[in-house]
Amino acid sequence: MAVTLKDVAERAGVSRSAVSRTFTEGASVSAKTRKKVEKAARELNYSPSFIARSLATSRTKLIGLIANNFQNPVFLEVFDLFTQSLQERGLRPLLVNMTNQNDAEESVQMLKQYSVDGVILASSTMPPEFPQAFMGAGVPVVHAFGRYSPTPDVHVVGIDNIHCGALAAQTLSDHGYKKLGFLGGPQAATSTQDRENGFTSKAAQLGFLDVEVRYARAYAYDAGYNAMTDLLAENKVDAIFCADDLICMGAIDAAREHGVSIPEEMGFIGFNDMAMARWRAYSITTIRQPLTDIILGSVELVVSLLEQPDRAPEARLLPCKVIERDTLRSRPS
Repeated sequence: MAVTLKDVAERAGVSRSAVSRTFTEGASVSAKTRKKVEKAARELNYSPSFIARSLATSRTKLIGLIANNFQNPVFLEVFDLFTQSLQERGLRPLLVNMTNQNDAEESVQMLKQYSVDGVILASSTMPPEFPQAFMGAGVPVVHAFGRYSPTPDVHVVGIDNIHCGALAAQTLSDHGYKKLGFLGGPQAATSTQDRENGFTSKAAQLGFLDVEVRYARAYAYDAGYNAMTDLLAENKVDAIFCADDLICMGAIDAAREHGVSIPEEMGFIGFNDMAMARWRAYSITTIRQPLTDIILGSVELVVSLLEQPDRAPEARLLPCKVIERDTLRSRPS
């Protein structure tokens, strides 16, 4: 039989409410009573019920962790860091897959059924209606990898994708390439739009007037492979900025199968610096997105919102940098 709160109360010689207060964060209980209850609990190997505690405090300590691209390996890194960081703070992650989910209000109702204390949206492709819907419903929300704005409507922790796109264009130019291309993710994704905007604008400033722009249907390997196969048939580029490392891997393999020498005949720069980008089979020159800092910043922010739900929305902008590997030829001397 499972040990109950009543058993601990009888063993300690106190009331059941005294036991409950002992295991309720912030509840008032004397040091003498606490000592007796904790001793009885150890002797009986009692663990307080998380569900019962949440009913008493109206806090579940559940944080909804929402994403919509579980097929991309970079999210394994994201989820690992998110769950560890939440659990270290005594919070519990509730993973939610929003792939193919388009109804923001329906998503809010689903999360409210679990009585989550807060929500972190870990997506650069989710429409802005989603975080706004959670905020409108009174659920503390942070949009990790969200679109940067100096006057945000919701809390955002992320990067300046426009600047990152410009950084990619400058890097390809510095390495001596002449015909540039951009291979983004889904065209509707704000991350794709901003990276393309930054890339094409900077390229125009550098004198590249005919940048080839293409889109992959998803931030996925097959999508990159297929989009690159179509582009190769037209022979329009000698270097390409892929707006995701996984897209870049698919594009590289498509180029290799067509007999293209990398990086001499065609150069590639990716985005994210996921663990696979460092594999010897690819060794991708890429733009590193500071995943760890974004994740830790998002968790810190959502924790603060639990105590200050009316805190004015803020945008935390973190820097990216180019990581040089083997998919670009040497810079001209």
